[in-house]
Amino acid sequence: MEWTADVAFGEWIRARVDDPWRATMHDVVPRGFEAYARIFHAADRDRPVGRAWPPLPYGAHQDEWDAFQAAAPDIESERISWAESATAFGTTMHALAQWDHLVERFREVEGEDGPRDAAGWRYGRPMWGQLAPDALAIVAGILAEHTTAPDDAYAAVWEGWGGLVGGMGHGPSRVLFTLSSGDTPAGDAPQHEDFLARSAQDQLNNAFRKPTWQPGILSDDISRGPRLELPGRAHVVFRGSVREFADPEWEHRMPWADHAGEEFERAATAESPSLLWPADHAWVLVSEVDYDSTIVGGSPAAIRALCADPRLEALPIPAGAYLTWDADEVNR
Repeated sequence: MEWTADVAFGEWIRARVDDPWRATMHDVVPRGFEAYARIFHAADRDRPVGRAWPPLPYGAHQDEWDAFQAAAPDIESERISWAESATAFGTTMHALAQWDHLVERFREVEGEDGPRDAAGWRYGRPMWGQLAPDALAIVAGILAEHTTAPDDAYAAVWEGWGGLVGGMGHGPSRVLFTLSSGDTPAGDAPQHEDFLARSAQDQLNNAFRKPTWQPGILSDDISRGPRLELPGRAHVVFRGSVREFADPEWEHRMPWADHAGEEFERAATAESPSLLWPADHAWVLVSEVDYDSTIVGGSPAAIRALCADPRLEALPIPAGAYLTWDADEVNR
């Protein structure tokens, strides 16, 4: 994938989404495809090994939580599908299900811990705005077979991801927190001091400082370049092959990958594209930042292939579907 300043390649999307928004999926998903699929982002759950979580609320059970933390029990965790989550809570999984009605309504105390099932598992929310890298690799591999232009494709990345693009500000566009000890190499000290100098400024002096350009993950030229402007969202556009995303290691190789942690032996990571489409417009993939699922519009054959793959949790949905938090008519 390489950056392109020619955002006109995405203008067809703007012509087919709703402006103003009407609260259906077509606020962000182009109209006009024969079929649509909803790919559900997996959630995670965890539980202590050999014992139960302490009771809630925290304030009323502080001693139990202190003892739990002091014991430092092993915690097992796993990725969990929406259907498996629904089974655990006795709710009904369906194409227009909403996590708030499927699982989240079983939270014991608002703002404290996730919902817990009868087996002691604690549930976290599915990821918003992001299709997991391995899931995107599967989807891209399938969709590459349903276009005449798999090697001429476009990926649009929402500009609002933290630190992606540079901008005017008083401090770094992003920071990397690390733990250090007395064994920290002397060569790291200047870098650390520079970070402190830029991020922990005297607050009184900050009031009189002028904003300066703060670099982002992307180059200054890209940061200052044109955007694909859609209703309520602006995107940086890249051009390349759909097959690049079919590689399970794609997130380490994209030009918007954050390499800041590599010197600390952390692999580079990249946000999943907000939109992905081939030049022939045979399909479009939309991972809207405020959605906990990804929508694909395409041919009936492409949608059948996605929904039939056992590695994905995907269901067909109708055009015009409502995906707001209160749209679940089954789980009330």
